[in-house]
Amino acid sequence: MFKCLLIDKSDEAGYRCSLTELDEDRLPAAGDVTVRVDWSTLNYKDGLAITGRSPVVRSFPMVPGIDFAGTVVHSGHPRWKTGDAVVLNGFGVGETHWGGLAQMARVKGDWLVALPDGLSAREAMAIGTAGYTAMLCVMALERHWSESGVLPGTGEVLVTGAGGGVGSVAIALLAAAGHTVVASTGRPQEADYLKGLGATEVIDRAALSAPGKPLQKERWIGVVDAVGSHTLANACASTRYGGAVAACGLAQGMDLPASVAPFILRGVTLYGVDSVMAPLARREAAWQQLAQRLDRGRLTAMTRGITLAEAPAAAEDILAGRVRGRLVVDVNA
Repeated sequence: MFKCLLIDKSDEAGYRCSLTELDEDRLPAAGDVTVRVDWSTLNYKDGLAITGRSPVVRSFPMVPGIDFAGTVVHSGHPRWKTGDAVVLNGFGVGETHWGGLAQMARVKGDWLVALPDGLSAREAMAIGTAGYTAMLCVMALERHWSESGVLPGTGEVLVTGAGGGVGSVAIALLAAAGHTVVASTGRPQEADYLKGLGATEVIDRAALSAPGKPLQKERWIGVVDAVGSHTLANACASTRYGGAVAACGLAQGMDLPASVAPFILRGVTLYGVDSVMAPLARREAAWQQLAQRLDRGRLTAMTRGITLAEAPAAAEDILAGRVRGRLVVDVNA
């Protein structure tokens, strides 16, 4: 038997998520590796799935949770053996395939990444998909800067949605690399927290969230954007000549009310960053970089732990913008 969150939907009861206990034989048959989950986490997408605010879940019943870290207990896959420590992010887990907000999971071995040396399962979930996505964004910017000859400290880097998981990790990574980081947030009370992660300046998101001019004063050498819509359009419009923007989120909206002006008149590059289906080599590189570069003290400062039973209430909080940084879920508490 194992505990899990289970989402179900019916004409009689509607959409509901409940803490329950299931037999192990209820795990999906479509998987060749069974994992004892040690820690999971709560992301914005998990909040949408648990509450039903968006059609994230595609089949029912469903165990939510797009991340987990744990230990292999059975493997029919050549890369994995019993006792291996592994991490999973994405691949539709928690959406079309039972996910990580449970004590057990059965998944395809091709979806797994080895837990990097020096990183605990709890730390891996303190990073989670949000932090892994932030690392992919930073890697995209760094590749661009390397080709362009841009050095750390030679300009400002904007991070939008700074108080969330992606933003928090992005600030910590960029600041540790020597960049001057400007954090955009709708929660001015979090200024000290963001500066503690390494931001040198905190600006109100209102400066970016309304419709703006196609071209604006050049400021940023790079941007990590987790917001989308007008915020992303304004970030592109104010990026310096030859700069780059890494877009990975849509908290404000899926639309992009922008013009081509920044791209053809200033040579700005817009990188779309996907974490769900990223190839194995890129995943492994991102996790190795996180293990080596992310300051553990700053990771601790941005992390709060909750139990599996507390996850549904926390899902409401994360959608309402009341969660700072990262939430790790102790599925065994």
